[in-house]
Amino acid sequence: MITEATKARFAREVAKYPQGQQRSAVMACLSIVQQEQGWVSQESEAEIAAYLDMPEIAVHEVTTFYNMYNQQPVGKFKVAVCTNLPCLLRNGYEALQHLEKKLGIKVGETTADGMFTLQQCECLGACADAPVMLVNDRNMCSFMDDQKLDELVDGLRAAEGQA
Repeated sequence: MITEATKARFAREVAKYPQGQQRSAVMACLSIVQQEQGWVSQESEAEIAAYLDMPEIAVHEVTTFYNMYNQQPVGKFKVAVCTNLPCLLRNGYEALQHLEKKLGIKVGETTADGMFTLQQCECLGACADAPVMLVNDRNMCSFMDDQKLDELVDGLRAAEGQA
């Protein structure tokens, strides 16, 4: 499951820490697996644990603590909408409901075509721009009203030739 090329990437991350502190690279290793496979399976967690010489449960605890790690396959576009209080007060929940309706799925689900997975998330640290959302754990979207949400979804679909 984890290739030699992936293990070479792990080694570069482990090298950043003092001798005997390889466990400190667990988040980087999880991120590498997710970049390459799209999600982190229990099998991948076990291989990371073996590579870093740590208990499997310790790797699993990290995977499940942070919502940036996908524990199941997700769509090409993972859309995470913040619903913490500042976003909630500025229509974050309504934005989430709008996306559910537009995509035809509920939170935690993936569209039948595999394009979108919709998630709810904790604070993204951009409260002044509420409501905010994150696409594929990298692209922050601010002030997301219904029109901007529609433009985002339609634009992503068009970019993939599914408009």
